[in-house]
Amino acid sequence: MPRTSNTTPRLRALPIERPFHVVLVEPEIPPNTGNVARLCAATRSPLHLVGPLGFRIDEQSVRRAGVDYWHLVDLRRHLDFAHFLHAFDRESPGGRLHLFSAVTTKSYLNAGFCQGDALVFGKESIGLPEELLAQYTDRVVGIPTLGAVRSLNLANAVGIALFEAHRAVGALSNTFLG
Repeated sequence: MPRTSNTTPRLRALPIERPFHVVLVEPEIPPNTGNVARLCAATRSPLHLVGPLGFRIDEQSVRRAGVDYWHLVDLRRHLDFAHFLHAFDRESPGGRLHLFSAVTTKSYLNAGFCQGDALVFGKESIGLPEELLAQYTDRVVGIPTLGAVRSLNLANAVGIALFEAHRAVGALSNTFLG
C-alpha cells in the first residue's frame, strides 16, 4: 500500500478530555494561521481568532490558499480579548492562560500546563500587546532560542507549545497506529 494513501495507518494518540485552546490575537499572515489551523485540527484544539485579522478567512479565500482541512478546525472568532475571556471562562472553568512572548524570563517548559488551558500568541510583527502582558505577568512564558534570532515563527511557536502541553499532561504517552 502506498505511504501516501489516506487509508495508511498513522501514529495517533487519543484526544484529551479537556482540549487546549489556541488563541491568536490579531494574526497578520494567512499561511501562519493556516498552519496553526492544521495543528489545531490535528490535536482537536479549538482555534480562537481574536480581534481584527490581517486577511480574510471566508470559504473562497481558504480554498484559494489550499487549506483543505479547514472543515476539521473548531474555529471561534472574538471581537476582542475581553470577549474571548468571557467565552473561555464559560467553556473551560478553571482553565488558565499561558501568554507567549519572546521577552520573558520564564520558560514554557515550566508553565505547568493543565488540560483546558489556553495558549495565547500575539501578532507576528509585535507579539502580544504590552498591556495584556502587564495584566498577566505571572502567566507569561517564552520558548528559549539558542541563536540570536529575534523570535520564532508564529506557527512554529504554536506547534512547539501545543505539543509540549500535550506531552506534559501525558496525552502523547499511549500511541497507536490508526
